Amino acid sequence: MTQATHRSAEEIGRTDAGPRPLPPLGEPRPLRTPDVVDTELPNGLRLIAARHGAVPMVEARLRIPFAGEDAAHAARAEVLAETVLTGTATRDRVQVDTDLAAVGGELHAVVDPERLSFVGSALSSGLDTLLEVLADALTGAAYTSDEVAGERDRLVERLAVARSQPRVIAREELQRHRYGDHPFVREVPQASDVGEVGPEHVRELHARSVLPRGATLVLVGDLDPHTAVDEVARVLGGWRSDATAAELPALPELLGGDVRLVHRDGAVQSQLRLSAQGLHRTDERYPALQIANLSFGGYFSSRLVENIREDKGYTYGAHSSFEFTKANGTILVDADTASEVTAAALLEMRYEFGRMALVPPTDAEVESARQYAIGGLLTSTSSQAGMASMLATLAAAGLDHHWLSAHPDRLRAVTAEQVAEAARLYSPTRFTGVVVGDAAKIGDGLAALGGVVLP
Repeated sequence: MTQATHRSAEEIGRTDAGPRPLPPLGEPRPLRTPDVVDTELPNGLRLIAARHGAVPMVEARLRIPFAGEDAAHAARAEVLAETVLTGTATRDRVQVDTDLAAVGGELHAVVDPERLSFVGSALSSGLDTLLEVLADALTGAAYTSDEVAGERDRLVERLAVARSQPRVIAREELQRHRYGDHPFVREVPQASDVGEVGPEHVRELHARSVLPRGATLVLVGDLDPHTAVDEVARVLGGWRSDATAAELPALPELLGGDVRLVHRDGAVQSQLRLSAQGLHRTDERYPALQIANLSFGGYFSSRLVENIREDKGYTYGAHSSFEFTKANGTILVDADTASEVTAAALLEMRYEFGRMALVPPTDAEVESARQYAIGGLLTSTSSQAGMASMLATLAAAGLDHHWLSAHPDRLRAVTAEQVAEAARLYSPTRFTGVVVGDAAKIGDGLAALGGVVLP
């Protein structure tokens, strides 16, 4: 018997005439629009219920606007999110976990400067239990002294660790550089502020701010949307208030300018964080900007990645993305580099900004980014969890499922000329930001480069 000869992947991929040609990309399948009911309940809660997928599960996303002007708000909000599901007037922590486990469910809460969010899931047959546990927390969270003290102390320890992480430091410095003392900046509270939070503070914040009017609940899964509306109205009907949940104040327009160097003693790496004013999802130019951003640095085949990762080797990863609030959109560009190449990396990033504005993406770049954008949207919304998160995100922006179902066609309709126009938003003069690193190691290089404010 003749022994099989092992061939490498490169050998398999070649013929006598050269490399085997890649098959052409197939036409992406259309985005399947879920069966959706979008309504407002008598208590002011917006409910979006969608039938999606064959898995007998339901995903839940509740988003409550939760902004606060007080400097102590961020600390109290974090403690609230950690303790809101640790017991109610009728369920202790163990009973909450037991009831959810009985229906294959889970539920947790997170908070940021914009909103308090509850993220959960359960078997479709256990939707009523998931809703009842949620309603119990919304209307009767106990915030006992023991639970608040325990979660508060654990949170203080986690914050101490988080605040030593370079990426957390860089994010906070970028926020402060962009928006000064705006409430949006308070993403990570000070451990000392958290340490002063007591049960009375959390109960007062809950009563004042955990409100249905202005909030949105999204349910996605193997469910009848109309029946779900009736079930939610029954279970959450007792969650009421005449007040409206507090929205984050509008962000000021982000203006370009010098980059600020933030000294981090002994750092062997630098964090580069640059940002410019972008467009909101509601802007008619947004699909073109989405494709331009992918071409610039939004995926692995982008110009920025090819330059400072693949060609120069300055960073393991560079990224360009969008950040949205309710009425605002910004462009974020980030990379982490070794100290000795920090100035060179910043130079190349500026070069790519200028090249993007002056030499817009080619037809091939546009088409590649277009296919990636459409495919990414289809993939991200194919699961029940992905669809639930997307519908909740769009609802916060004032959009609905109709925008989602029409977006692939908007991307297909974008022309190279429209992408070129959007690419002008990447002009170097429109960007500002921070570099976090050891000033003794990187200060001279950045000073020679110019456009950097040294400490």
